[in-house]
Amino acid sequence: MAGLNDDAQWIVLMGFLVSFSLFFLAMVLNQSVVVGQTTAEAVSEFPKDDIRGVRGVIIQSAYMDNPDRTGVQNDIRTLSLIRQNSVVSFSNTTNGAYTYIEIHYNNGVTVYNETWRSP
Repeated sequence: MAGLNDDAQWIVLMGFLVSFSLFFLAMVLNQSVVVGQTTAEAVSEFPKDDIRGVRGVIIQSAYMDNPDRTGVQNDIRTLSLIRQNSVVSFSNTTNGAYTYIEIHYNNGVTVYNETWRSP
């Protein structure tokens, strides 16, 4: 900047300052958009309705007769794997007047475990 006068140097330095400020603001805005997007995606990725549906069918299958129960439980595992891309495993035990069901749901993103007890 040896060949410029004082007014020209001031204009060039202000141009650098303004362009650096705009670049900094663009970076800050870009990061805030990314944070908001990932937070919204995390909320929408939890398969609440899928878990409720599978859980309800598993509880209903626990009260079926023994010959029908094994076929229905195999169908639950197969359909959840094919339609929802999720691995569902569960076990059913009866202790006295209570029925205990251990439910495990995993779709690769969400893992859900529950121990259900009949009233």
